[in-house]
Parts: sequence; structure tokens; C-alpha cells
Amino acid sequence: MRVFVTDCEGPITRNDNAFELCCHFIPQGESLFKTLSRYDDYLAYVERRAGYRAGNTLKLILPFLLAFGVDSERMFPFSLDHLDLMPRALEVLRFIKGLMPVFVVSTSYEPYLKALSGLIPLPMDCIFCTSLRLEGLKMDPEEAERLKGLAREIASFPPFEDWQSLEFQRALKRLDEIFFGESALEVLGRIMDRVEPVGGEAKARALREIMRRVGVGPEDLMYVGDSITDREALREVRLGGGLSVAFNPNRYALEEAEVVCLSEDVSPLAVLAYLFFRGGREEVLKAVLNWNEDYLRMRGVPEEWLSEGSEVGILSSETLSLWVERSEGMRKAVRGKKVGELG
Repeated sequence: MRVFVTDCEGPITRNDNAFELCCHFIPQGESLFKTLSRYDDYLAYVERRAGYRAGNTLKLILPFLLAFGVDSERMFPFSLDHLDLMPRALEVLRFIKGLMPVFVVSTSYEPYLKALSGLIPLPMDCIFCTSLRLEGLKMDPEEAERLKGLAREIASFPPFEDWQSLEFQRALKRLDEIFFGESALEVLGRIMDRVEPVGGEAKARALREIMRRVGVGPEDLMYVGDSITDREALREVRLGGGLSVAFNPNRYALEEAEVVCLSEDVSPLAVLAYLFFRGGREEVLKAVLNWNEDYLRMRGVPEEWLSEGSEVGILSSETLSLWVERSEGMRKAVRGKKVGELG
């Protein structure tokens, strides 16, 4: 048996739900989120701070969302109203589900995935995501005001363009003081302890749980991801002999995947999944090297999934920089410049 596992935001939707929540509910929320996202990228990818996981942006921003009154009950209707599915996503998921078990592993908050699960052909027990344990959590008005003041301060930091710049080093020191210093607000830790984002190593653990549940090995997995939170999952599948696919990815995902796929819709994922179902990783790699309609038709790919305009390739150290340039352009074109630039 083979199994298809995919990230949500990117391969299924154009959304970045947490970013959208911040932009909508928090004054200067766009700047706040971008600063904390870059801080997250730095800690996880550059410094590789012990005990820190990629995807913890969702842990860092939750206190500020709650300070502005955004709890699970408000997240759900907002998420439902703002769902932005990738073209052909529903058709592709239905097709792949007819071939093999399908799972979603997402860093996004649970209310967003619950909204999405009402549209896609997957129940919540096939979806791994970031749960919010907010029952009994209290925040007094003074704490909320202090968090709002910190949100304004963080949002005022200049954009992080250069990890080595004095500007960034000053901001890094202040952010460390805010979140991890001795004088950090108690309410920050109290809230952040309630959420464990499913990103980085947590996504790899989710894969292991899926393998245990279904009874397969990593060579039987096809994993699709697009961002820094997918690195460990992509690496685990690639090293285990499965198929690791970076779909409209950023550099972080490209560095750990074996196959890259760029497309304005998700039709190519149906093709890759069909070939993987038929012959595993080797069948897919042969097709990537012969990516044209005649070859794919000869291999039995249904006519409805043969479409022009997509690009696929096998990643290597020699081709990485070329694909980074191409993919970042496609990522911004498909998901918009603001979301496309996020880690």
C-alpha cells in the first residue's frame, strides 16, 4: 500500500491563515507577523537554537491574537469565510483518495483545518494540525494591554533583510528579551505553553504516526510540502526511499526535497500521485526526466490530468539555485507577493 501525505497551505490552499488572522484583527498585524516569522526562520534555520522548532511563529503570535479577542470561536468563521483553494484542489484530492489513503499534515491552527475539512473529502482524523488548548485560560485587562503594547513595539521593527546587520542583531536581542528573557511577561509563557505547533520535527513525528497507523514504511510515502516547516518531513521521506515533492516551494523546502513541481494549479500532483501509486518513487523519477504528454499518456496517466504549463525537475546541489529563482517567482504569482515571501 502507498500513502499520500500533503501540507495544506500551498499545495491545497493559497492561504496563510495565521498571517491573515493577524492582518485582519491586529493593528499593524502584517508587520507584527512578518517580524515574528523572520525571527522564527532565524532561530530554526540560521541559529538552530536548541529546543526551538520551525513553525513556532504560531506559538509566538497566539498571545497577541488572544489579547485582541481572537480565540478559537472567532478563528473558525473567519477561516471559513476566507478559504482560498488552489485550482482543482478538490478534484485532485478526490482522485488521489481513490488510489490510496490521504492525510494532511499542517502547521496551521485547528479551527482553520476544521473549516477546510468541511470542503475537502477528508475527516479530521486524517488531518494533523496545531491544536489550541485554551480551556480555562484567563487574561486580565492589564495583561491584554501590555501585550498590545508589545505588539506595537514588535510591529515597529524595521524589515529583516540581512541576518548580519546591526539592525537585526538589536531586534534579535529585544525579541529574545520579550519571549525568553527573565523579564518576559508571565502571560506570554502561560499562553505559549498551551500550543505546540505541528511544524519541523513535529511533522516528521506525524509521518511516523501515519506509517504506524496504516502499516507502511517511509518508502511507501509520498509527501508534498512547500516551506520551512516541511523540511524534516521532506528529509525523512527522501532518506527513507519515499517520494518527497516540493510544490511551489521556498528555498527551505527545496533544500530537502527530491522532486520540485511548479504549477498554477495542482493537476501535476494528481499525475505524480498516480505514477507513485503505480510504481513508487522510481516510476515518478523516470517520468520527471521524460515530462511530456506522450510519455505520461503511455504510462497510463488519465487524460484529464494532462495539462501544459507545469514544470517539474529532480533537485540537486547543481540545480538548486536555478529552481529557487523559478520557484520563488511562481510562489508569489500563485499565492500573492505578501504570502509568497513568508518562510
